[in-house]
Amino acid sequence: MAKTQTSKRGKVQTHLQEPRQYNVIFHNDDFTPMDFVVKVLRVVFRKDESIAQSLMMKVHHEGSAIVGTYTLDIAASKANKTSRMAKLENHPLKVTVELA
Repeated sequence: MAKTQTSKRGKVQTHLQEPRQYNVIFHNDDFTPMDFVVKVLRVVFRKDESIAQSLMMKVHHEGSAIVGTYTLDIAASKANKTSRMAKLENHPLKVTVELA
C-alpha cells in the first residue's frame, strides 16, 4: 500500500508499506495419511523431501504447524488447492490461514 503526501513545495512523497503476511497452518487429524501430507507439502508448497517430512512430523506431534508464510492471495490460493486435493482423496485435512 502506498500513502502519498504533497509538501509545500509541490513534491509528492510516497511511503510504501510491505503487504501483510499470512501463515498457512496444517492441523493434525487421525485420518489423513502422513504420505498425503508430505505429498501436498512437496507439490503445493514446493518443500524438499526432508523439510516436508519434518513439517509433517511437527503437525503430527504438536497438533499443528505453520507450513508457509505468504501474502493473503498466495496463502489463500495454496490453502484452497490443499483443501481441494484432500477432498478429492477423501481426507479431512484441515488447513487455515492466519495473519502472521
